[in-house]
Amino acid sequence: MPHSNSPRNLLIFGASGLTGEHLLDRVLNEPTVQRVLAPSRRPLAAHSHLENPYGDTREVLAKLTGPVDTAFCCLGTTRRQAGSESAFTAIDRDLVIACAQRARELGARHFLVLSALGADPQSRVFYSRIKGEMEEALKAQGWPQLTIARPSLLLGQRREQRLIEQVAAPMARILLGKWRGIPVCLLARALWRLALEERSGVRIVESDELRRLGR
Repeated sequence: MPHSNSPRNLLIFGASGLTGEHLLDRVLNEPTVQRVLAPSRRPLAAHSHLENPYGDTREVLAKLTGPVDTAFCCLGTTRRQAGSESAFTAIDRDLVIACAQRARELGARHFLVLSALGADPQSRVFYSRIKGEMEEALKAQGWPQLTIARPSLLLGQRREQRLIEQVAAPMARILLGKWRGIPVCLLARALWRLALEERSGVRIVESDELRRLGR
């Protein structure tokens, strides 16, 4: 039986991406969900519970309206796709921070964000450092409930293939613990299960636990 405080008004950033698509499909079929606000760069398939303002994410942010009780952020790119380190930082750190702030303004009390395995603001690895800086900035926003998911390599079919994922996927399937690749369908289920949890403060969920929660 659904909990009386189950999330009802959701906001999903990155709903047109690999993880976001799976998450959106799942929540639109949840009986307790009344409204899903999902801004995207391109139009999404219509659904009676879906509101889909589309266009440049930064421009759309100011036009979003509440109420929102739970927000997910599945935004992410690669340095190669972004074109430069500064462009990557603008998306994977700065845009995520801006989306979280807007979600707070709309009333969200729980923010769930996709980070990455090895995120560390002190890391010498550029990608891991930016993810770590993003996490620290979200903690500083003072969320009543902040869930940081750190998946390993995502296993799933993207519209645009990433070379590093094509090369690493076979190995990622046989690694152990948190280093093992995680199917995106499991990740989406895990995110929804985490959204149903009521607790306060920050929770960091590593990839092996995400896989367990998604089964």
